[in-house]
Amino acid sequence: MEKRVTFKGWLLPLCLIAPQVFISAVFFFYPAGQAVWQSLFIPDPFGLSSQFVGLGNFEYLLGDPYYRASFLTTAVFSTLVTLASMIPALFLAVMADRLVKSAGTYRTLLIWPYAVAPAIAGVLWMFMFNTRVGVVSWYLGQLGYDWNHVLNGTEAMGLVVAASAWGRISYNFLFFFAALQAVPRSIIEAAAIDGARFWRRFFTIVLPLLSPTTFFLLVVNIVYAFFETFGVIHTITAGGPQQSTTILVYKVFSDGFVSQDLGSSAAQSVILLLVVGLLTVLQFKYIEKRVHY
Repeated sequence: MEKRVTFKGWLLPLCLIAPQVFISAVFFFYPAGQAVWQSLFIPDPFGLSSQFVGLGNFEYLLGDPYYRASFLTTAVFSTLVTLASMIPALFLAVMADRLVKSAGTYRTLLIWPYAVAPAIAGVLWMFMFNTRVGVVSWYLGQLGYDWNHVLNGTEAMGLVVAASAWGRISYNFLFFFAALQAVPRSIIEAAAIDGARFWRRFFTIVLPLLSPTTFFLLVVNIVYAFFETFGVIHTITAGGPQQSTTILVYKVFSDGFVSQDLGSSAAQSVILLLVVGLLTVLQFKYIEKRVHY
């Protein structure tokens, strides 16, 4: 029988949740409310006055071809980052789960990249692929391929995707490896006795049991690609070339802090919040149905 904790009064429960409510109000609800309020105005560059325009900022954004193009860029970028970080992480977790010797060392080395901040990871990858002094770009030149992500939008997108997914693989690896450890060995051994080979056991038994972890990581990685990859893009490409790597969160920064269009930037942040919230709801509504707990 489940045992529940009950409180005789309301003061103690209120004190327990007050710190979290205060933090959420100060660092989330208040900034979100300010963004919604500022999206209805066009302030002057000096911040001395502002003009109420209602939904004018949103109408301007939806009619801007560059802003609409950033939606497609964000969709491609977030999809590639999610796949490039989750699939290798799952493969490495499966391989680590099978190791007997030096397993601890192998797992520790795989976790290290997660400790690198996105901006630092961007700098590392930028130096490796630098068109003048980059080691990787030099080897590509020796093979006859002229690498130049400064001018080639496809190469720039590939580079920021690789840099963003690199550190995230370690995070996904931790969850996949922990989930693999929780899979009952008796089920796998029974399938092996029946003659099922390793990969057949993995796709028919192990992978369905990993669906709750996979679903959780899918939601988390999409949110990561939308928001936390700003540092990688800013250090490597700064949204270029020709805005080929300008995702929604970076356009909020470039329009608000570089172009000083604060009203448009606030409207973009509201739209970005709505888009991420809608994606999360759709994932829980449709994808979670395929999850077996």
